[in-house]
Amino acid sequence: MKETGKINYVEIPSTNLEVTKTFFASAFGWSFVDYGPEYVAIQNAGLDGGFYKSDKVATPERGSALIVLYSSELEATAEKVTESGGKVVQDIFSFPGGRRFHFTDPNGNEYAVWSESDA
Repeated sequence: MKETGKINYVEIPSTNLEVTKTFFASAFGWSFVDYGPEYVAIQNAGLDGGFYKSDKVATPERGSALIVLYSSELEATAEKVTESGGKVVQDIFSFPGGRRFHFTDPNGNEYAVWSESDA
């Protein structure tokens, strides 16, 4: 159910939509719906959203919000990200309540993936 004031959709820049689709399909199993040459909607990602064609990239260092994904198998996900063409930019580390790593997609956008603590 949609509720007033709740996050409902997220849009992310992409310098190359085809590369973006290939990466996220391979690394996370997402699928997509094309809406013309400059926009693609995300499906099967847990939150509705899309990628739009842009020369800009989203990184927390540049003031962007950080999109954090979940994984029940953090090490395997880090490996899959790398195999799919992403780059781990911060190795797995612990924080109160879990562990996470940061990566960039082939466009240079930064994301994080977290999991609960092992213990």
